[in-house]
Amino acid sequence: MSKDLRGAIRLLIVDDHMIIRRGLIQILGENPRLHIAGEAADGATALRVLRSTTVDVVLLDIALGERDGIDVLGSIRHEFPQLGVIMLSVYPESQFALRAIRSGANAYLNKGCAPEELFSAIERAAAGGTHVTPAIAELMAQDIRGNRTRAPHETLSNREFQVLQLLAQGESVSGIAQQLSLSANTISTYRARIFEKLGLRNNVELAAYAGRHQLLAMQ
Repeated sequence: MSKDLRGAIRLLIVDDHMIIRRGLIQILGENPRLHIAGEAADGATALRVLRSTTVDVVLLDIALGERDGIDVLGSIRHEFPQLGVIMLSVYPESQFALRAIRSGANAYLNKGCAPEELFSAIERAAAGGTHVTPAIAELMAQDIRGNRTRAPHETLSNREFQVLQLLAQGESVSGIAQQLSLSANTISTYRARIFEKLGLRNNVELAAYAGRHQLLAMQ
């Protein structure tokens, strides 16, 4: 029997690991309210799908290899401001949740979350709302009250943060410039700002800092 798609929430799954995409498709397929409208392994493909397919909610991995998920989120928000976006990550909430929500995500969930939590977040995002877990609610409350000591990397812009991750992975300035379609001079400027904000002197210290704070992209 074919699935009745009337009123179903149409989803786009964006993750660079096929096994993860297949697992999500299987889990989401158990919910009759949901329909997989497409899948993509990278940000560029995701944007092409969104321009040609009707989608209500995007499930977006935060680590997409060549392009950071939060950077992709920015592009989605620019072209499709009303679209629901849920960031999925293996990182704990304390690392990226506030950055993702400030950047326009409707929710930030760990990939190990229960299916019921994911279903709830999808329903909320499709309605234009924000799904906040208890852990993220506490982070937000601490941030508003000023009780939480912010790590130096939390002062970085999204682009600076993206450059930090790439530098920590051993990418060269020219290589990063090519990946991000920016000039080498621009990347060097970002690197200088990162060093200044984090109090670092070289790439070795930067890599150590990224490792210490669990900022390296998990592939």
